[in-house]
Amino acid sequence: MIVKAQRHNVIYVFIVFSVIFLSPWLIGFRYQQYTGEKKDMMLIRLVVGPLQVNCFILADEKTKEAVIIDPGDDAQEILKIIKDKGLRVKYIVNTHGHFDHIGANSALKDATGAELLIHEGDASMMASAPMQSRAFGMNTPSSPVADRYVKHGDMIKAGEIFLKVLHTPGHSLGGISLLEQGMVFTGDALFAGSIGRTDLPGGDLMALLRSIKTNLMTLPDDTKVFCGHGPASTIGEERKENPFLNRQSGFE
Repeated sequence: MIVKAQRHNVIYVFIVFSVIFLSPWLIGFRYQQYTGEKKDMMLIRLVVGPLQVNCFILADEKTKEAVIIDPGDDAQEILKIIKDKGLRVKYIVNTHGHFDHIGANSALKDATGAELLIHEGDASMMASAPMQSRAFGMNTPSSPVADRYVKHGDMIKAGEIFLKVLHTPGHSLGGISLLEQGMVFTGDALFAGSIGRTDLPGGDLMALLRSIKTNLMTLPDDTKVFCGHGPASTIGEERKENPFLNRQSGFE
């Protein structure tokens, strides 16, 4: 009994120490600012909502024009950063229509007057977001209808920021990635060490692999990959290490 009690005490101390040690690291990743690839570019990542979605704010330092990518939740946190940085949001872009990526659309559009953009293939998915969220025991607000549908090859411009739309279906029918100089925002198509799930409506494993190999793996190895969930990566790292994409994957 004494040995068992001592073992429990050791485990308890380990857990407490881990929480104390890791908490500052985890909190720091709620709001993280990166150095932009362009001299006057600002890139901020916020981790939002219960499903820990990466929301990105990409802004031109000179003009203060900004694009918000995947505002899944926590609208007030996003708006506080917008206000603190003196930014003018020109576009809100959803990489796809799943509820965890669109939850703050309405509040941000009302507050900023920005245009809402999504691929037409995910318009119905975005419209059904409240129903999707209830299936997961959550309550996501309805999103406004998109102001404009984007398609493969379109350019989204804010100041000197030029985001090229890459249609990367497979996680959903209308999934897109957004390419800027030296960086790509992949939504839930490509993750660090993994790919998006394909067991939801509109999902297709082989379509997703084709999308990634055709539109993402053709980018330079040093291209930074900013994913919809989890840490950033590079195209080169995913080419070598991703078990769905490397030579050992078994997928052609």
